[in-house]
Amino acid sequence: MSPNLIIQEGALFIADAHDSDERSFFFDFLLHVKQNPPPQLFLMGDMFDLLVGSVAHGVQQYQRYIDLIEALGKSCEVYYFEGNHDFDLSKLFNHVKVIPIESQPLTCKLPSGKTCLLLHGDKYGTLLNRTYTKIIRNQSVLKILNYIDKRTGASISKKIQNDQRTKKLCKTIEHFATQIQRKLHFYPQTDVIAEGHYHQNVDFMVSGVHYVNFSSFACDQSYFSVQSSSETEFAQKQLRGCNG
Repeated sequence: MSPNLIIQEGALFIADAHDSDERSFFFDFLLHVKQNPPPQLFLMGDMFDLLVGSVAHGVQQYQRYIDLIEALGKSCEVYYFEGNHDFDLSKLFNHVKVIPIESQPLTCKLPSGKTCLLLHGDKYGTLLNRTYTKIIRNQSVLKILNYIDKRTGASISKKIQNDQRTKKLCKTIEHFATQIQRKLHFYPQTDVIAEGHYHQNVDFMVSGVHYVNFSSFACDQSYFSVQSSSETEFAQKQLRGCNG
């Protein structure tokens, strides 16, 4: 399986920032990156509680973030893996490589030479989840939702955002390794799988594959730097000045 992308040492990964009025550290992270551009920046999805390219409310709300991410794309390679809270994003960027769910997982090569699959993490859900994922990304459906949202004072967007405020983002999933093992056959063969979505901040070997689940930036303001070390390929970093 030929890699679509070579991940460079020093590349930064951040997942599940779930930016909102209550959780706005993601903008601080982007400013930090702007001051110290890495060779590559990987935004692993769910960076916002709700950002859909065809829905005006979220685009207007996060325009300064969009502008800053676009600016970063001019100084380093930026890859944005769409999640279940942020999608239909290609129209928002000119200098950012957007990876929709249809193109995930993306096959990459790490500095160690290992093959790595990158994805947000919601690709291989239940049949119901996969059906919903396909419908909600349909352009006709999004056009209708945006029309209703505009006519009702962004009622749909605000309802989703309000629901997110009460959601427990930082809970431990019991028997998580067993759950991953059960769905491992869906993934293409690889050495490493790295994804977000589950907010677990764990890595382990399962069926001969090194599985990495990134922490949620919303929970601990952590991100990851790619290392060529044999001990860890994704070294966890902390955004200074932020408290969970």
